[in-house]
Amino acid sequence: MADMTPEEKRHDQLTTAPNATEEDAAPRIEVSKTEDGTTRIDIADTAAVRPGEADEE
Repeated sequence: MADMTPEEKRHDQLTTAPNATEEDAAPRIEVSKTEDGTTRIDIADTAAVRPGEADEE
């Protein structure tokens, strides 16, 4: 386990629980750098849970 990358460790942790699926390990954020060097962190469009107000039904 010492030779695993951080991404592999994350995937392993998120998929070893009982009833876990591959979807549980899907990325939830997207990190990018702008032209001026600023780091931008966005919630992935595919994230199952997003910040904000809950939808009322």
